[in-house]
Amino acid sequence: MRIAILGLGEAGRLYASDLIAIGWQVWAFDPAPVPTPPGLRRASSIAEAVKRADVVLGLTGARFATHAAAQAAEALTPGACYADFNTGSPAEKRAAERALVGTGAVMADVAVLAPVPRRGAATPLLASGPGAGRLAQAFRAAGAVVDVLDEPVGAAAGRKLLRSVFMKGMAATVLEAVSAGAAAGCEQWVRDQIAGELGGNGTALVARLIDGTREHAARRAHEVRACRDYLDELGASHPVCDATQAWLRALVEG
Repeated sequence: MRIAILGLGEAGRLYASDLIAIGWQVWAFDPAPVPTPPGLRRASSIAEAVKRADVVLGLTGARFATHAAAQAAEALTPGACYADFNTGSPAEKRAAERALVGTGAVMADVAVLAPVPRRGAATPLLASGPGAGRLAQAFRAAGAVVDVLDEPVGAAAGRKLLRSVFMKGMAATVLEAVSAGAAAGCEQWVRDQIAGELGGNGTALVARLIDGTREHAARRAHEVRACRDYLDELGASHPVCDATQAWLRALVEG
C-alpha cells in the first residue's frame, strides 16, 4: 500500500508513523520545516507526493483543502482514493471533489471522530462519497473502526460538524469555568468538580480540553465558523457556536 499524506501537522505525523510501522510506503508533502518521521519519504511538491499513491490523505487544514486537491489532481493515478480528512464544511468538501473531476480518482469525505493522539491510525472514522469504501478497506486493515455512509461527499463533514457543536462548546465551557475559578482563587476546585462530573479519566480530559483549545485555537475557530454556517443552512439556532467562536477569537487575538 502506497500512501501520500498532505500536511505534516500533529495528525499527519502520527498517521505517517503508524502506517510506516505496519509496512506501508508513505510519502508526504508539507511546505513548512516540520519534523519528518523516520521512514517517511518527503516529497518536494504535492504532485510528487501523490504520484502512484493508492490513497491520499488530505490533512492540510480546511482552508487549503481545495487548493491541495487541485494540486494533487495534476498527478493522481486513475482509481486512486483522495481522502479529505480535514474538518471543513460540506461545501468545502464538495469543492475539493470538484477539483478532482477528470482525474479518474474517487473522493472520500472523512470525519475523524476522536483526537488522533489517542489512537493514531486506529482513530475511528466516518466516511462518505464514492471513495468511502476504498478508504474504509485500507484503514480497517490499520486497525481503525470506519463507518461508511451511503451518501455523497459532504455527508460525513456535516455529521462531524454536528459533533463539533458539542465538543468545541464543551471545551469553551470548561475554559470559561476554569478561568473564572482562577479569578476567584479556586481554579483547582473548579477543575476537580468538572473532572468528577466527567468521570473516569475526567482530570486528564479537562487538561486536554483546556490545553488543546489554547494550542489549536486558530484551527478550531475555522471549524466552529463552519459549524455555525452549517447550522444556518439547516435553519437551526446556534448561540453555543457563537459563544464558542467568541472564546476562540479571544484566544487567537491573545
